[in-house]
Order: sequence, then C-alpha cells, then structure tokens
Amino acid sequence: MSGSVIPAILVFYPFVGGLAAYAVGRKQEARRDSAVRGITASELSIMVILLILYGGKTGTFGECRISEICGFGLHFTMDGFRLLYGTIAAFMWTIATFVSIEYFAHHEKKNRFYLFWLLTFGATMGVFLSADLLTTFVFFEIMSLTSYVWVAQEENGPALRAAETYLAVAVIGGLVMLMGLFLLYHALGTLEMDKLLDAAASYKDKRVLYAAGACMLVGFGAKAGAFPLHIWLPKAHPVAPAPASALLSGILTKAGVFGILVIGSTLFWHDAAWGSLILGIGVVTMFGGALLAVFSVDLKRTLACSSMSQIGFILVGAGMQELLGEENALAVHGTLLHMMNHSLIKLVLFLAAGVIFMNTHALDLNEIRGFGRKKPLLKGIFLVGALAIGGIPFFGGYISKTLIHESIVEYGSVGIMRAVEYIFLISGGMTLAYMTKLYMAIFVEKNESAEVQRKFDRMKNYMNRESTCALTASAAVLLIWGLFPHGLMDRAAKWGQGFLNLSDFGEKVSYFSLENLSGALISVVIGIAVYFLVIRKGLMRETKAGVKVYVDRWPKWLDLENLVYRPVLLKFLPAVFGVLCRILDSFVDLAVVVLRKTIYKDSPLPHELPEGNVMTEAVGKVMNFLQGAANRLWRRKNPGEKDYVHLAAVKNEEMKENYRIIQRSLSFGLLLVCVGMCLTLLYLMWV
Repeated sequence: MSGSVIPAILVFYPFVGGLAAYAVGRKQEARRDSAVRGITASELSIMVILLILYGGKTGTFGECRISEICGFGLHFTMDGFRLLYGTIAAFMWTIATFVSIEYFAHHEKKNRFYLFWLLTFGATMGVFLSADLLTTFVFFEIMSLTSYVWVAQEENGPALRAAETYLAVAVIGGLVMLMGLFLLYHALGTLEMDKLLDAAASYKDKRVLYAAGACMLVGFGAKAGAFPLHIWLPKAHPVAPAPASALLSGILTKAGVFGILVIGSTLFWHDAAWGSLILGIGVVTMFGGALLAVFSVDLKRTLACSSMSQIGFILVGAGMQELLGEENALAVHGTLLHMMNHSLIKLVLFLAAGVIFMNTHALDLNEIRGFGRKKPLLKGIFLVGALAIGGIPFFGGYISKTLIHESIVEYGSVGIMRAVEYIFLISGGMTLAYMTKLYMAIFVEKNESAEVQRKFDRMKNYMNRESTCALTASAAVLLIWGLFPHGLMDRAAKWGQGFLNLSDFGEKVSYFSLENLSGALISVVIGIAVYFLVIRKGLMRETKAGVKVYVDRWPKWLDLENLVYRPVLLKFLPAVFGVLCRILDSFVDLAVVVLRKTIYKDSPLPHELPEGNVMTEAVGKVMNFLQGAANRLWRRKNPGEKDYVHLAAVKNEEMKENYRIIQRSLSFGLLLVCVGMCLTLLYLMWV
C-alpha cells in the first residue's frame, strides 16, 4: 500500500466491522446492535472531520494505492465532491441504522441483514472514493451483490421475485460495463479518472469511445434507475425493509449517477451528441417516474417511482452540462445539489414510511389512510420531505431544480428544448401532485373504517426514542440545508464542482427573484390541477357508503418487465437461439455428408488388402504355391484346397484378439491395484 491510509480505512473499516458484528451477533444481539451503531457513527465522525479540514480544498488529495489486486490494483482518492458524498452516505447509514434497530425488533435473520448492511456500506464508500474506473467497477459489483440481500430479506414471493429482477439487472449491467472498460483501456491505455480527459481529447476514433461509453452507461444507468433499465426500482423498494429502501433510493442510485458523471466529465466533456443522449434518457425517466407515481396507490411504490423521476431530473442536468459547454456552471451546480437533495429527502420520506409500516403493517393508501392525523411530529417530518421534493421555495429541492431549469432556459428554449422545458415543469407539477396525495391520505383524510381510525388516533408511542431522534435529526438537516442556499448549498456546489472539471463558480444566482420564482409557480399550478382533476376525479371512486377511495388504474399489462424483458430474455431469445443452434447443427451434419460424397468421397486405397496384412498375404501366397506344387507332383489323387492367405489372416486376427484380451486383463489388474492402494492410504490416514 502506498500513499495515505485514510481512504483505505474509510472503505475497509465497515467490511471488518461487519464481520466482527456478525460474529458478536451470533450470541449477543444487543452488543451487535451497539456495534453496528458505533461503526456507522464513527465512520460519520471521521468523514465530518475530514470535510471540515479539507472540504474547500481544490484538486485531489489523500491518494491511496493497493497494488497487486485485480491486476491493476485498487486506487482511492479524495476531493471536495467525494468528501461531500462520503459524508452524506455515512450520515444516511447512521440515521438508518438507528431507525432499523426498532424496525427489526421482531424480525428474523437480523444478523445476516446487518452483515450485508455494513458490507454494502464499505462497498459504497469504495465507489465514491475510487480514483479509477476499475476500482469503481470492483466495488460497484460488490455493492450490487451485497445489497441483493436487502431486497430479498423478507424471503416471501414478491421479495424474492423483486430480488431476482434486481440481481439480473445488476449482473447484466455489470457485464456490459466490464466490456466497456475493456474497450476503453484498449483505446486509451488508462482507466485513471484524472487522465481520461486528456487521453480522450487526443484520441482520434470517437466511435470506439462512444461504444465504450454506451457499454458503461448501461451498467451505471441500470443502478441509477434510468429508463429503460428502471424496472427493478419500483419493485425492489416496496418489498425491501424501509431503512434499506432509504439507502437504495438515496445512495445506491447515486453510485450509478456517479459513474455517469465521470463518463460525461472525462470522455465526453462538452460533447453535444453525448449530452443529447443523456438529456433524452433523463427526460423520459423524469416524466415516466412521475407518471407512475401519480397512478400508484402504494406508499413505498410511490416513493420508489418518485426516485426514478428525480434521477431523471439529475440526468437532465447532466445532459445540459455537455450541451452548454464552457457556460455550464448552472447545470453543474444544479446536478450536484439535486443529487444531495434527493439523498437527504428520500432518507426522511422512506424512514417516515417505515414508521407507518411498523405500526400498520400495510402500505396501501386506503389501509393507512388517516394514520398520521394526530401525530404532529411525524406529520411535520413528512411535510419537510414533501415540500423539499416538491420544489417549494425555501426548501432544498427548489434551489437545485431552479438551477437545472435555468440551465435549460440559458441554452435557449426553442424547438426541442422548449418541449424539454415544458416536460420539466410538468414533471415538477406532477411531483407536487403525488406528494400532496400521500400527505392528504396519511395525515389529513380519515380512514374508511371509523374503528381503524380510532385505533390510529390512540397510537401515542408509535416510535421509540432512538427512531424519534433519528428522524427529527434527518428532517432538521434537510430543513436547515434548504433555508441557507447561499451559505450552505452554494458552498457545497463550489466544493464539488472540481469533480466535474468546473473551475469558475459563475455568477451568484438570485434564487428568489420573480423570474426564478415564476418557474416554481408554474409547477405549483400544474400540481394543483393534476391533483384535483386527475387524482381526485380520475384516480378515486366513491364506495356505496359514500366514501372516496384510491384506485389503481394503471394497466396491469403495461409492465415493462413482464411485457418485454421476461418474454424476450426467458422465452423469445432462448427459442430463437435454440432454432438457430439446431439449424447450425444440421448444417454441419449436411456439410459433412456433402463433403464425404464429393471431395472426401471414400475410395479403396491402391494397395488396400481385403483381409490380413502384407505379412499374412506373403506367407499365405508362399503356402498356396507350395500346396499347388504338391498337388501337381505327389498329391494328384488327393489335392489340397486350403486358402492359406485367408488362414494366415484369420490366425493373425486370433493372435491380435488374444493380445487385446491379455492387455485388458492387465489394465484391469492395474486398476484394482490402484484402488487397493487408495483404500490402503485412506485406512492409514484414518488410523
């Protein structure tokens, strides 16, 4: 190992801690829980200290190389962005850990969960602190495999099916990504992130870079939840435990975004074609996720579809970075800040959803309706997250969405970009609409059953002290973060912009000017219209008792996984390749027959003998000659009629068969000797 040991400690400490906690937990669960809390909290403490000391430092520092691992070795480094996201990851893991203790109080196989909980923590830190794409890939795959256990934790039908989908997307994406890394290294001769920009700029054949970039985009986009590889996200989040869902949505998807940003800021820096591709994917992901969330009637599924939509917002910002070229400060800052905002927001919302599930054991909006009517603390915590993700002024989501929106306007709202701006604003309005639906259903409306509502209202101790402190702390951080956009958010954007090769901060944005507020106002109006005209009118129905209930009107058949992926991968492609293989197999047989009948037609050799060999034929002919002479001289009355050529051949075959019998007998005897020796050795070892 060379260089600073700090990055290696940050990466491998959770791995070692996870194994130690697992060993302790096999006998003492309480000590294991304390160990897991201590490991995550101590990692957070280290990250906070490093952020305070080095957060504003330009460039990279604290490099660490571990040679002779995976051929190239592992390479870690730190800079402003990595410190920021490492701190956010450690904060989220710490908060989620404290909530998970109560969440899993009555669950089985907790020891297994916490082992993979910490292993995934270490792998995620490995991704964010990686200095080359091979190191990124190694920990990216470890993270995918260890987090699979989160999705499958409940081990019921939906959980196992969702985990199967999650693992399939991760493995296929990883294999395609590895192919891209092979292409990239063959073309540029390096995978070091700080060398890729110059190497790509001097490389002439851009087609190779596009091919490599497309392969890596598949792997990173799959983890990010980008369309059309988003299929795991709406299914994995509802079945995974709520603390795991918070991290799957808030951090693990950002590991995919991390890779996409690395590709864009190095291989395709200011490349309009690549920027257009990312922008297109972002627009579809942004609108598609919001649409799914509007139709959903499941709390965690709605939040999962929301995550897909917010990833789309981030990708729109990433695409605008390339399209704007040198004038991309707004897009860079908006992308970075919305990544951070979304992480903090989903921590609050998913953990709040976990509290609701702990008490109701349900996620359907009709079943949990009215749960939070008389729970002001939970109501306030959820409201902070809802307002932030809805892009309401004075909350963090408003700042980052405003920056991304202004980057679209700066590029020029004409032609296709005008449509992009409209979809951006409509998606923002839909975000507000589905979050209003969740808030109204859980905290304002009454349950259809008066008895259930009374039961909900009587719940006073619906979460313990640890969970209360953890959720309150996460909501407070999110609230303070958004209230000081210039003091906190601009500073964070400045610290992180070097990661995306931006040196000049640009002009200070007046976030609350009438021009910027107008974009948010348009989205608010659209959100109100969608909520009252679409959700209240079209996605609810009145029961016989005169109560309106939420209805899932999304077509069941319109499931991309069941409609396209599973039929194609499990039925169509195997059938097509099976037919193709049978054709090729028959073609080979046909080719062999044709060749045997034509070019390689069988024909007797010039000296091929009907039987025997040259020696037996010679001996036989001599004997036949002697027999003929005898018949003519002294055996005229009783001539011999034997064919000695045939007899010599037969005798030769008998001798050969006897030899083969003896040979087989000897081989059999040797085999028995070998078996006997083995048995003797085993006996000696046993004794």
